[in-house]
Amino acid sequence: MKWFHIALLGVLLSSCWPTRVSFIDGSMPEEWETFYVQTLSNNSSNTPLNYPVDLSELIKDGIMNNTRLQLNNDADGAEVFIEGSITNYTITPVAMQEGDNASKNRLTVSTQFNFIITKPNESEMSLTSTKFVDYDSNTDLGTVENTLLAEVSEQIVQDVINKLLSNW
Repeated sequence: MKWFHIALLGVLLSSCWPTRVSFIDGSMPEEWETFYVQTLSNNSSNTPLNYPVDLSELIKDGIMNNTRLQLNNDADGAEVFIEGSITNYTITPVAMQEGDNASKNRLTVSTQFNFIITKPNESEMSLTSTKFVDYDSNTDLGTVENTLLAEVSEQIVQDVINKLLSNW
């Protein structure tokens, strides 16, 4: 009788066992296999010259590392086509203190993305992402700009991934 219960328990557990377990991009359409990212354009006059290319590469890496999508080097062959631009890059004083001096400055980066989807149905969606990071106003921007941009870029990449994983 004891063996019967063990066998019955085994049958019940195996019939409920998932056939596929995934912790990545479960909400993306199955038809999506590849993506293409067009190098971002720069529509802000004071953005560092290399930043659009750097952010484009970070987006590619982020999608490849956090979804099942594979990079397609041919724009026409991808199920997901991503294009975008950097629309704003500003440094503004924040945390004003006595004497109209700012104790902190804020680096703000705004981006606009268009996602063109070819499968399962043709569609288009857009994303506007504005991210910022504060830093001490006594610090020279040139010495911390790369670190600040890395932090802002990480947040923008996460917004792009979240957009791909939502609305489906």
